[in-house]
Amino acid sequence: MSNAAAPGPSARIDLAAIRHSVGVLAERAPGAALMAVVKADGYGHGMAQATGAALAAGATWLGVATAAEALEVRAAGFTTPLLAWLFTPGTAYAPLLAAGVDIGVSSRAQLAEVAAAARETGLPARVHVKLDTGLFRNGVTAEDLPEFLAALGPLVAERAVELVGVMSHLAFADAPGHPTIDAQRDAFLAGVGSFERAGLPPQLRHLANSAATLLRPDLHFDLVRPGLAVYGLTPVPQVGGFGLRPAMTLRSPLAHVKSAPAGVGVSYGHTYTTPAPTTLALVPLGYGDGVPRSAGNCAPVAVAGRRFRIAGRVCMDQFVLDVGTEVGAGLQAGDEAVLFGPGDDGEPTAQEWADLLDTISYEIVTRVGARVPREYLGESA
Repeated sequence: MSNAAAPGPSARIDLAAIRHSVGVLAERAPGAALMAVVKADGYGHGMAQATGAALAAGATWLGVATAAEALEVRAAGFTTPLLAWLFTPGTAYAPLLAAGVDIGVSSRAQLAEVAAAARETGLPARVHVKLDTGLFRNGVTAEDLPEFLAALGPLVAERAVELVGVMSHLAFADAPGHPTIDAQRDAFLAGVGSFERAGLPPQLRHLANSAATLLRPDLHFDLVRPGLAVYGLTPVPQVGGFGLRPAMTLRSPLAHVKSAPAGVGVSYGHTYTTPAPTTLALVPLGYGDGVPRSAGNCAPVAVAGRRFRIAGRVCMDQFVLDVGTEVGAGLQAGDEAVLFGPGDDGEPTAQEWADLLDTISYEIVTRVGARVPREYLGESA
C-alpha cells in the first residue's frame, strides 16, 4: 500500500481526518482513557496507518477482536496497551501473553485456558472480564458470576491472572433514550459491585462504544472504546455528525466510455434499459472489491460534479453508469468517479449509501476489499 496516487481504483484515507475525529472523541470523554478500536484492518482503513493516526491524536489503548489481529498490531511495532476479546476454545494464548496482549475473558472455561497458558509461560495473564448485561452474545451472565468469581479469586491470588478490567457492550447505544441503555448500565454497575465485594476490584471499568462516548457521559467510566467514530463516521446519524470527519474516499478512474442507443439493456440480466440515446461509463469496481451487489440501480456515484445512479447490476469487477449525453460528451476514460467520501464536494457519503441499502456505514467502509489499494493522505502519512 502506497502513498502515491493509484492509477486504478483506490480508497483514499485521510489520516488527518482520523486524528481530528479522535480529538473530538477525547474532548467528549475528558475523564476517561481512550481505546481506539482498530479491528477488521482499522474498519477497512488500514490497521497500521489508522493506529498511528489514532495514537498521535491521544488514544492510549488499542482494541481488536481476534488473536491474529492482536499479533498483527504487535508485529507492526505498536507497544501501546492492547485488548483482544473474541476467542474460540483451543486458542493459543501463550503468544498473546508473550506479546503483552490483554485478554477479554467471557466464561469460566476460557478463564481456565488463559490461566493454563499463564502457568505454562510464567507470564501473568492480564484479563478484562466481559459481563453479559443484556446483549446476549458472549460474556458472563449475572447467574454465572458467583461461580466465575469463585474461580477467579484463587487465580488472582496465585498471580496467574491479573484482573485489569471489567467490561460490557451495549445493545442499543445507537438508539439514544432506549430503556435498555440504562438497564445495562445498572446491570454493569451491579456486576462491578460483585467483583468489589469479592475483594477483586478492577483497575478499569469500560462500557462505552462510539455512540455512548458521544452521547452518554455517565457511561464513560475509566475507559471508552470508540470504533466507527475514530474513522469519522457517526454511529447515530439521526442525531448528528458531532464534528467528525469521514476519512475514506472510494474512487476510481473510468475504464471505458461509449455511446449507446435508446432501448438497450445494460449489464447482467438487463435490469436497466437506456430510456434515450446516452453515454455509458464503466467503473472498474464490483462486489469483488466490496461494492454491494444490491447497489445496482440504486446507489449514487459522482462524476464531473454530478451524481448518477448505478445502471443495472453490480458485477464482480465493474458496474456501469448512465451519464446522459450532456455530461457524457465531455467524458473520457480516465476521468474520476467517486462512490463516496466526506461529501465536501457534493459527492455521496458512506452514510448515504448505507441508508439506500438498508445497512450501516460500518459495513460500507469495512467491506472495501484488499484488492482496492489504500492511498494515504495527511501529515505524517
